[in-house]
Amino acid sequence: MDATQALLIAILQGATELFPVSSLGHAVVLPALAGWNMDQHAPAFLPFLVMLHLGTATALLLYFWRDWWALGTGVLGLSNDHQISESRRVFLLIAVATIPAVIIGFALEHFVRGLFASPVIAAVFLAVNGLLLLFGERLRASGHRPLSALNARDAVAIGLWQCTALIPGISRSGATIVGGLLRGVDHAGAAHFSFLIATPVILGAAVLEVPKLLHAEIPAGVLELSALAAVAAGVTAFASTAFLMRYFREHDRWALNPFAYYCIGIGLISLALLLGGLSVD
Repeated sequence: MDATQALLIAILQGATELFPVSSLGHAVVLPALAGWNMDQHAPAFLPFLVMLHLGTATALLLYFWRDWWALGTGVLGLSNDHQISESRRVFLLIAVATIPAVIIGFALEHFVRGLFASPVIAAVFLAVNGLLLLFGERLRASGHRPLSALNARDAVAIGLWQCTALIPGISRSGATIVGGLLRGVDHAGAAHFSFLIATPVILGAAVLEVPKLLHAEIPAGVLELSALAAVAAGVTAFASTAFLMRYFREHDRWALNPFAYYCIGIGLISLALLLGGLSVD
């Protein structure tokens, strides 16, 4: 992997991790279409992957720093009674929504990704992801429950939707936003909660790889390239979050539709190219 490829993948990761279009699906399909000879299981790829996750998680922490500050001070009892009660409730909801992904991801991640992580299958599930987004728009619950009205049952449901993103091609943010819509939350509220629960999941994915990183033989220059890629992913993720939060507030009636059509189109086009033995290089 050269510097150009690393930066392209970092920018792609920073955008698609938060846009409801599946970062993993793009990461599987793009190298195959571009004809990049890239071994994502090689020791040299591990620090790159960890740094991308850290860059994206840092961007989310910075964008939502007020939320995390309020949660932290409230959970520790360093605020007024109302703020303490609300912060602890929201913190519990984030934990409850994260637990399914932690348990199922830890138990089945390698099996599921090994089973489905071929470029052809990822292209198929990119199209399926588009159908899922359309499904969420069509069947969203009536009403507009505020984010503050979420309860533990809602958090469990959204957390279970998040687990579908173990399959390359299914978007984590898309699935959790759909989960929120089906519980009656509007797009902006569903996206806000989706991005909040993304932070521990992305950080956890990076932390789980650290023990492997400590024992890996890292070629010269890889850490420097990975750090540069992390900055690119972080900047892209921050800009993507800012854009999406405004976009979802302003287009609540049909916000997921453009992403759905994109996923269906890019999935089917990629599938045709892959089955035809073609690449874009």
